[in-house]
Amino acid sequence: MSSRFGRYFGQYYGHPFHLFANTAKVLAAAHLFWVYGYDWGSVSGPSMLPGWSVWGEGAFISHWYRRGKGIQIGDLVRFKIPINDEVAIKRVLGLPGDYVLMNTPESGSDAMIQVPPGHVWLIGDNLPASRDSRVYGPVPMALIDGKVIARSGSWPWQVQAIKNPFENGRSP
Repeated sequence: MSSRFGRYFGQYYGHPFHLFANTAKVLAAAHLFWVYGYDWGSVSGPSMLPGWSVWGEGAFISHWYRRGKGIQIGDLVRFKIPINDEVAIKRVLGLPGDYVLMNTPESGSDAMIQVPPGHVWLIGDNLPASRDSRVYGPVPMALIDGKVIARSGSWPWQVQAIKNPFENGRSP
């Protein structure tokens, strides 16, 4: 004879093994979605001012662009910083083979560098307050986690799609 709890559990949830198997399936699907599909992360710091707030905004990341697949100049990407274990969001300024100015024009230096194969040149929108490729050099495409496709404000309904300002070869 089974207990009242056992009958209730079996009636509504099935056998405990089936419950465990279905839970494992849902967790595996969620894992695949977050690792290979889409992700959300918070944004903080002054390097992307004036387009992004110093704190309180979020970014929706598409992992379909992992390792730099399909990115273009002007896209915002999330990547692992080469000199530490942090992640950051920066704008793509140079692709493999492009020539880029190593410093800001105000520095007086006109030294240029060619972005090596398998690397990109990333910069923040707020040049004076940004640690970017000018500090740690070209970033390997393998460190790119994904492309920022949308941003969110403090509230969930404040989602706004991100457009590349250099789309079709035009500057903003």
